[in-house]
Amino acid sequence: MLRSIATGTAVIVLLFAQTDARADVLSGYAQAQAGGASGVGLVGDLKDDAFHANAEGFTYGALVGVEIIFVDVWIEHNQFVRGTDFAGTWTQFMTGLDIQFDLGPTRGGETLKSGRIKGGHSQYYGEFGFGLGFGVGTGQQVDPPLDNSELTDRGFLFQAQVGGGFRLNKVFSLGLSLPMQAAYMLKADAPANELDTNYTSMQAALLFNARLKWQIK
Repeated sequence: MLRSIATGTAVIVLLFAQTDARADVLSGYAQAQAGGASGVGLVGDLKDDAFHANAEGFTYGALVGVEIIFVDVWIEHNQFVRGTDFAGTWTQFMTGLDIQFDLGPTRGGETLKSGRIKGGHSQYYGEFGFGLGFGVGTGQQVDPPLDNSELTDRGFLFQAQVGGGFRLNKVFSLGLSLPMQAAYMLKADAPANELDTNYTSMQAALLFNARLKWQIK
């Protein structure tokens, strides 16, 4: 699954490379998402017990964030089901850069003397971005408020993501995203200086989403 997602990522990046980027000065967004996820442990004594490898399967969740120009800050929470069993939850706190592209003719807005259109939008869009952050995983359903006794894994991660979608209007869109991550993880009940409790992993997902995005400024 990871190889297929990587191939799809490369194709989408090539399609986006020749389009015009756009961003609001300040905007907020929220989305619901669902799809499939896969992961693999790479290095470390506990690589076979990597969180995302054991949580492989169906995933669903939500994220909320704000974007300032091209800089995003967001919180994301996903739940995982492997077969018929609940496999855990993953919550991450991220910041990074995001670029969105209009695909196709621009509608609405004001036509300038140069022929460019200001303030309009295309019905279709593409996007790519990357981020750095911190995430925590649980091997059970979360009983709010989340506390340390529920955590199984925690660590730092790098994420690259491509995607695209269809705007129903200026605020609401339906889309598809392919986030890929590399992570340095630690089992939650182990001290950070014990290297045999650390591991590295890679994970990816293919997610369908319904997004609300509104311009604040």
